[in-house]
Amino acid sequence: MIPTAKDLAIVSVELFRVRPRWLFLKLTTAEGIVGWGEPVVEGRAATVEACIREIEEHLIGHSAHRIEDFWQMIYRGGFYRGGPVLMSALSGIDQALWDIKGKALGVPVYQLLGGAVRDRVRIYGWINEETPEQLAGAARRRVAAGFTALKMNAVERMRWIDSPRAVADAAAKMAAVREAVGDEVLIGLDLHGRVHKGQAKTLVRALEPYAPYFFEEIVLAENNDALQSIAAHTTVPIATGERMYSRWDFKRVFEQGTVDIVQPDLSHAGGISEVKKIASMAEAYDVAIAPHCPLGPISLAAALQIDFNCPNALIQETSLGIHYNIGADLTDYLLDADGFGLREGHVSLPEKPGLGIEIDEDKVRAAAAEGHNWKNPIWRNPDGSVTEW
Repeated sequence: MIPTAKDLAIVSVELFRVRPRWLFLKLTTAEGIVGWGEPVVEGRAATVEACIREIEEHLIGHSAHRIEDFWQMIYRGGFYRGGPVLMSALSGIDQALWDIKGKALGVPVYQLLGGAVRDRVRIYGWINEETPEQLAGAARRRVAAGFTALKMNAVERMRWIDSPRAVADAAAKMAAVREAVGDEVLIGLDLHGRVHKGQAKTLVRALEPYAPYFFEEIVLAENNDALQSIAAHTTVPIATGERMYSRWDFKRVFEQGTVDIVQPDLSHAGGISEVKKIASMAEAYDVAIAPHCPLGPISLAAALQIDFNCPNALIQETSLGIHYNIGADLTDYLLDADGFGLREGHVSLPEKPGLGIEIDEDKVRAAAAEGHNWKNPIWRNPDGSVTEW
């Protein structure tokens, strides 16, 4: 019998801060069904944890069937809304509620969103080294492991307007990677918001000859209005969105018409409920979606539910082997180390109910006993001024 709306009441909320820099959430219903989420702001895990504890009184007793009602209650009911902390807390809760609902009904989440539109999703692997030669070697290893798409940082720290040498160094790195892997492999370039408008025009022109798959976060999200002028200097697709937290943030870039790929993060942009809406908005503007995901297995599992359901999903980021993962990697907290079934640079359609993964709770609890206090580095220019990391 299908549970009624009164069933699936949440009775327990548990949080686990685990290496390398993740926060896991476990919700349990009165029926004993468990749902997992990943609510975290990288470097602010304790802050998001405190936010969830504030929300907890609204969560206990709420039915996991009423996901949209809970989302609206938390987003609109607090008067002040949006931003990375609240939206990341809401994201992880939303993921866990969908996980519970899918398990209760015995189907993957993408089935509840309307079903699958593809049989597999392309994944890209990160490379991160200091020299062009080292990057080329890392790229070859990724391709040998089956990846057909890569991503790398385009630049390190940069002054507001930097030297021709800084631009040339960035181009040399991209040239080395392109030469190492050839033209069949996709190479996304992440500028990480490190570049300002005055420098961006020169930089994208220097990198364009090596056929990047996209330029990601050329400028910070608060400077997205600058993308209109930058777009006039390149034919490479422009991507942004990892530091945007709701459909209202994305609405502005859709209206400007200068973004080709949006990258909402399933652990920051309101979870599955909100990212599905962002993806539908993007489709109406002929924009692709490529969910941001340098985080853990639960966040990736949630992103894949969107990828398999949304026709404009382009490619999926994964943290497998990423340079942040010190002390634990993507699949270390799964009962099945092959839980995502990564083959030839793709993940096949998951068939297990809910988010489609099984968390090794014993490992999670053991790791949480140690915890973490990960913080991103603070970067400064040679003159001592703070610059973007």
